[in-house]
Amino acid sequence: MTARGTTPGAGPGAATEPAGSAGSPQASAGPRTGPTNASAVAADPHTGAGPAIGPAGPATAVPPPRRPRRELAAASVGSVVEAYDWTIYGVLAPYFAEQLFPGASPTARLIAAYLGFALGFLVRPLGSVLIGRLTDTRGRRYGLSLTVGLIAAGSLLLAVVPGYAAIGVAAPLLVVAARLVQGLSVGAENPSAAAYVTETAPGRSRYFYSAVSYGGVVLGSALSFVVLSVLLGVFGESGVENGAWRLAFVFGALLGLTALWIRRGAAESEEFTAAARNSAGTPPWPVLRNHLGRLAVVFAITSGATTVFYFLTVDFPAYAEDTGAASKEEASGALLLGMVALLTGMLAAGRAADRFGALPVLRAGFAGLALGSVPLLTAMAGGRVPVQLVTVVLLFLLGLPLAVSNVFAGQLFPPAVRAVAVGLPAALAISLFGGTFPALAELLRSAGHGGWVPWWPAITCAGALLASWGVREHPVPVTPHP
Repeated sequence: MTARGTTPGAGPGAATEPAGSAGSPQASAGPRTGPTNASAVAADPHTGAGPAIGPAGPATAVPPPRRPRRELAAASVGSVVEAYDWTIYGVLAPYFAEQLFPGASPTARLIAAYLGFALGFLVRPLGSVLIGRLTDTRGRRYGLSLTVGLIAAGSLLLAVVPGYAAIGVAAPLLVVAARLVQGLSVGAENPSAAAYVTETAPGRSRYFYSAVSYGGVVLGSALSFVVLSVLLGVFGESGVENGAWRLAFVFGALLGLTALWIRRGAAESEEFTAAARNSAGTPPWPVLRNHLGRLAVVFAITSGATTVFYFLTVDFPAYAEDTGAASKEEASGALLLGMVALLTGMLAAGRAADRFGALPVLRAGFAGLALGSVPLLTAMAGGRVPVQLVTVVLLFLLGLPLAVSNVFAGQLFPPAVRAVAVGLPAALAISLFGGTFPALAELLRSAGHGGWVPWWPAITCAGALLASWGVREHPVPVTPHP
């Protein structure tokens, strides 16, 4: 049995800047920030121009009172579930690999289990297109309910799949099928939530709502480690290996059903409802072609954030042990403190972005990571800086771009393509840079170049920082809603 380390969460979403805010001369380059009322005219599906506000016609129904906090809860609860269900597979893989996968050795079976984890990444872009398109055509609530329902179904299948000794090769095939379903779901969850929060959050608290909703990803990832700790405490390592790991997937399925119930009771976005009247049946591809530059920015910025995220949440214990800075257990413990710093940084960044704009917050985070990660990690490896301080500083800095990512990206695109446009480049970036990072880091260490590992996150963050100059934003966003 190999040593257990931490494993990834759902991964960071895209983080990009709007070209201008509502009411500005630049607003025609993208959608107006914030939700519109039910009498709004949808964004032009071919030009991507922002929606214009006009007087309601005599047949316009009066929308029900908005409940921003309930809408925020609906967006956030799904992020918790998605992150937990996605992460718990990797956390438990060392415990269930020998039961569910074939192989000549425990290491071979564990590698097979991790390949199943990697396959889930490969289908995330497909999920962002297929389910994202449904979110853009059938509604935000429909998409949010579908994503959380699918990932809960995947967890339930993982909880009940018989072992390899009982059904042979069908066991790993069913595991892979469950992970593919979950990959499709996760590929669309964050962009669907991004579209919903973008359109329903109050204007003066929009980025704070973004931080809270994305904070669900952090909480869900942390919850997976808490559940593992509880299982080990109750059943012991041998008990978890002998089948108690299934309880963690049962818990994930129950969480998903709870989130589905909450989301089914959430109100539809008024901005989506208004936009859908004018964009029904319009293919998204002409609009996306008009926004290729912004799609590239989403990809670049997501690449930087996701590489740091997977380095710190997946590979960091192995890196710390390889450099002699700390054992895997000590580094994993330090990450719990770092997760608190991450959430703190996200909430503070959300408030700051609402006051000063998202672009300065985004750039501050990426600049700190690009310039500070290698010196900090080198000092840690040399015993000059404690591992706890390194995790706190780096995860706090990561919280700055993560906090604004959902709404930040959502405002770049018109409602008719918002979920697909946010999701596709983000899912591609996470698949390429997040799903491959643990393998890349292990290859470098096996070749005797473990000291090179921190350079890759630093370089991708530098690229994200440069990409942020491809978009513009007013220093203080002007928003139509109080």
